[in-house]
Amino acid sequence: METANKRETFGELIQGDTPVLVDFFAEWCGPCKMMKPILQELHEKMGESLRIIKIDIDKSPAAAGVYQVQSVPTLILFRRGKIIWRQSGVVPSAQLEKIIQSLI
Repeated sequence: METANKRETFGELIQGDTPVLVDFFAEWCGPCKMMKPILQELHEKMGESLRIIKIDIDKSPAAAGVYQVQSVPTLILFRRGKIIWRQSGVVPSAQLEKIIQSLI
């Protein structure tokens, strides 16, 4: 998994052909800590077919503002720069994998 710290880099990443799952999180957020192993498991299963990026809303408030992230964790799936799925809160591993598989 990757952590995006600069908005330009983030913009370049989500424009690619590979779908990108963005996890907007905060270090102080309990549910965000629950998502970390779920996302690691998803990364291991999906491999190169999906990029997963974590964005700390306290370090990148502009990115959170652009996508109107008002609660964490918020997951947004991008394909070629467009949002194709979005959900806030903890998503169980099996459910998240099924959602991602159906969309990519």
